[in-house]
Amino acid sequence: MATYQEPDGWEILGDPSRRAIVECLAVRPRAVGELADELPISRPAVSQHLRVLKDAGLVEDEAAGTRRVYRLNPAGVSALRDQLDMFWRRALEGFQEIVEDEEKS
Repeated sequence: MATYQEPDGWEILGDPSRRAIVECLAVRPRAVGELADELPISRPAVSQHLRVLKDAGLVEDEAAGTRRVYRLNPAGVSALRDQLDMFWRRALEGFQEIVEDEEKS
């Protein structure tokens, strides 16, 4: 029996609309309406994507009067950056091993 596994941040960012939202929020915090004005998707679609990003810990929100303002969640973005650093470090170590093996030959 297969078990359900929550999608990780990389999988979630595989969606172009979610990446576009993250790119907008990297510039500055924005409300749903502001994001919808900048993107080729509807307000309801922006809200749905923000919900997924929030559930994944990549964005956070706070009330500002009658609207919610979204911003990147530093902890969630940092976790992705840490994973990317690990991937890069492993790749460099692999390249170094190949070079060292060739030098021994």
